[in-house]
Amino acid sequence: MSSDLQFKALVIAYYFPPMGLSGVQRTLKFTKYMSKYNWKPTVITTGKTAYYAHDKLMLEEAESSDIRIIRTVGKDVNSVMGKLGTVKMPAEFFRKILSYFSKTFFIPDNKILWAKKAYKTAEALLGKEKFDIIFVSIPPFSPFSIAAKLKKKSNIPLVVDYRDLWYGNHFAFYPTPYHKYRHKKLEELALKQADRIVTLNRRMKERLVTTYPFLDYKNIVIIPHGYDENDFSSLRDYKINNRKMRIVYSGIFYENITPKYLFLALKELLDERPDIIQNLELIFVGHFRKENSKLVSKYKLGEYITELGYLNHADAVKQLIFADVLWLMLGNKPNIDTVSLGKLYEYIGSRKPIFATLPDGASKNAVQEYGASFIADYKDITGIKNSIIEMYKLFKENNLPKPNEEYVLQHEREFLTGQLIKEFQFILKEDI
Repeated sequence: MSSDLQFKALVIAYYFPPMGLSGVQRTLKFTKYMSKYNWKPTVITTGKTAYYAHDKLMLEEAESSDIRIIRTVGKDVNSVMGKLGTVKMPAEFFRKILSYFSKTFFIPDNKILWAKKAYKTAEALLGKEKFDIIFVSIPPFSPFSIAAKLKKKSNIPLVVDYRDLWYGNHFAFYPTPYHKYRHKKLEELALKQADRIVTLNRRMKERLVTTYPFLDYKNIVIIPHGYDENDFSSLRDYKINNRKMRIVYSGIFYENITPKYLFLALKELLDERPDIIQNLELIFVGHFRKENSKLVSKYKLGEYITELGYLNHADAVKQLIFADVLWLMLGNKPNIDTVSLGKLYEYIGSRKPIFATLPDGASKNAVQEYGASFIADYKDITGIKNSIIEMYKLFKENNLPKPNEEYVLQHEREFLTGQLIKEFQFILKEDI
């Protein structure tokens, strides 16, 4: 344990501001609030990258917080193309091809060259300073392997934060049996070095224990995604008089996340209940993609849909506050039941009703516990249509549901950081 008054955490996180999107926010907010609990974070992250979304305001938030940031430029594709800055997200067809190519030729992922450089940076830092904890956020998964190597060499306790599963991930693609074996073996070796494993939900925890029987339940803790009240507090009293019911979706569409089934339900409403659809306004925040714009034209929905494109996090939060209902979508894939969507908890922080079209799993369970929710199967066009009719009726009556406030407060970022710090302290006591 450090002899200083303040404890020190070495954080390894590829995704960190100025990168944007929800995967970045979890690590940013943990490190932002660590100082509230007498911990000083040093974050080793990437340098300038080519990436689909950059957020200068989140970078300012990180730089104005008590966080030391060390940027390491590796030879991964994003770093090599870093001069391009923000790049356009490719069409889904080409994105999948690039993804399959990457997963074929890079094990565990295409950030492995960055991870090797980050290892050298961390090794040099550990030679100069004493840290109490190594904390690594995954995915990408390469940093977990190098963090395990650092733990083995330095004997500093290691905590890994699983934002998604590694082996058996819902985006996993194993072109050969060797790929499948190698991923599992690399994860097993890394897990054997971890002193504590953080997961987002119980299903993810159970999947890890089932896959790796050597794991102990007590060493796997659940800390869900969350929201930062400071992002919402100044907007709480903002009033917007919506003549129409405003449904907002925040995020990107890819893989099994698609607006197709919602659009088909809206098309039926256009034919059956024009009185309702003419009083709807659908707002899309994030990369929308040409293929989805074509669907809008195909189903003649352009009059009711607004595409705002990518917004920085602060402006995206404003759109959540301005909404009457927030739409959440997740399609079905293997192991999708373990997924907890980060944006769901931003929705929860807004305290607005959530319209969720998704399969059974952790995200659906969270929406049900939230309380202010309307739920339909992601492919059930009739169910989606009937939910919209029900929501509109309640909207006109000024009677949309209110959330479970106790559940909301359990997901505030500062509170969740406190839960993480408790685990850090437990580990240090165990080591005495």
